[in-house]
Amino acid sequence: MPDLGKYTSTMIGRTAPAFPTETLPGQILPDDQMVRTGQVSVVNFWATWCPPCRAEHPTLLDMASQGIRLIGVNFKDEGAKASAYLDKEGNPFMAVGYDPQGRAAINWGVTGPPETFIIAGDGTVLYRFAGPLVGSDYEQRFLPELQKAMAASK
Repeated sequence: MPDLGKYTSTMIGRTAPAFPTETLPGQILPDDQMVRTGQVSVVNFWATWCPPCRAEHPTLLDMASQGIRLIGVNFKDEGAKASAYLDKEGNPFMAVGYDPQGRAAINWGVTGPPETFIIAGDGTVLYRFAGPLVGSDYEQRFLPELQKAMAASK
């Protein structure tokens, strides 16, 4: 099986696509202004039926505890299950889009969850990471890109 994480995204250098127009109950709906605040944001596509998404959840909680702006997009999932999961496991996201048909994911070029994007403070997509944010891939590929983006935004 090919390593999808090694493919570059056609979104790199472009303005982040629109977020879904729905959210999960009790969550804040993400909008384009959330990624245009001058601060770096991380957008994570996830689903409850996705074991790698569950594996990366502690990393997302840790990132949120460090003040990293996380926006979640729940992908091709059941809203009630997704809400229950966040209630039980903790919600690292400042806003959560709900994409039950995967339409927004298509615009982002998402091939399957989890996929995570680093967004510059002006809304430009800087980096795409396919796969779970765990282990050496996270430490050696994702974290340096996030640190580089954070340093550039200061």
